[in-house]
Amino acid sequence: MKKEGHPEYQDVLFVDSATGFKFVCGSTLKPKEKEVFEGKEYPVYRVAISSASHPFFTKSKQFVDSEGRVDKFRKRYSGLKQEKKEVAAAPVKKKARSKKS
Repeated sequence: MKKEGHPEYQDVLFVDSATGFKFVCGSTLKPKEKEVFEGKEYPVYRVAISSASHPFFTKSKQFVDSEGRVDKFRKRYSGLKQEKKEVAAAPVKKKARSKKS
């Protein structure tokens, strides 16, 4: 069996960058930054969203968007709403069908 077959499993401190919420979880990540949490030093991995800031878990209508993806989506598709209204308001013309005897 190879000695270097699996990465080292260790406790890592995950920090939610939106809320500052911290939790320790086992992981094979190898972050270089370290921080003391509850009297013990852990490697630190920063996450953009965790259960402390995600709208599904917090039951809030406010979105946490650190990378601007929501604004980019709204900007791209804002014109589609108006186009759909215009198409729906336009009268539909039906073609006359000839009756075969």
